[in-house]
Amino acid sequence: MPDTMAKASVGTTERQDAWWLGPALTILGLGIGFGYLTWAAFLGDPQHGFHQNLLSPVYSPPVAEWFPWIKNLMPVWFSPALLILWAPGGFRGTCYYYRKAYYRSAFLTPPACGVQGIPFKNYLGERGIFVIQNIHRYFMYLAVVFILVFLPMDVLHALFFQKPGGGAEFGLSVGTLVLLLNNTLLGLYTLGCHSFRHLVGGKLDSFSIRTDQKLRYFLWKYVSKLNEHHMLWAWCSLAGVCFADLYVRLCASGIWNNARLF
Repeated sequence: MPDTMAKASVGTTERQDAWWLGPALTILGLGIGFGYLTWAAFLGDPQHGFHQNLLSPVYSPPVAEWFPWIKNLMPVWFSPALLILWAPGGFRGTCYYYRKAYYRSAFLTPPACGVQGIPFKNYLGERGIFVIQNIHRYFMYLAVVFILVFLPMDVLHALFFQKPGGGAEFGLSVGTLVLLLNNTLLGLYTLGCHSFRHLVGGKLDSFSIRTDQKLRYFLWKYVSKLNEHHMLWAWCSLAGVCFADLYVRLCASGIWNNARLF
């Protein structure tokens, strides 16, 4: 970087386009998405994410319902959502795409190509305070469990309705489709993750004709297709989680009716 550029103020550039629009929209989107989920997690009501046979993804899995004794250990202000959100939240917060997004939009490092960002004298990258970002792959293992086990269980549970006289019957509601869409978007986002791509196809110089490596090549090829649109799935899945929670919350509040299709 030239000395003149290094001494320039943040945002200095010769670009004539609206370079600031991308970072501004990014920070707005992240603020709305993560802001809503933080509010939903701490709010705790109504009914802790439950409505009849629907469970909000913010409260899934329902650890406090599985182990009631945990409630006795929690202070009054503590929401059951906080018992589980650290796992998907940690995965999303350390995601390679989101790191790029908030580094540029929130930390201005740099805000855009060819635009002066905040200069750091002793920049350590992710060897300093952000070394925690390197545990992303471990959060990925947890995220895979969520999208392959817990969230599909919620969709399955949403297919059965309690009958007035007792028992359950099979059916489909708008809420079921909302949860299914959310799980699908989260699956596309998680399985297209850079760490998952490395898990299925990494540490190989080439794919040989061995059967096990043929399978790895098959998985790597399709995971790579998802990875090409990782940014799209990141935003769509964030919106999907927010809408799924909002849908369950409004139904539980009596504002919306969970229309049953059959």
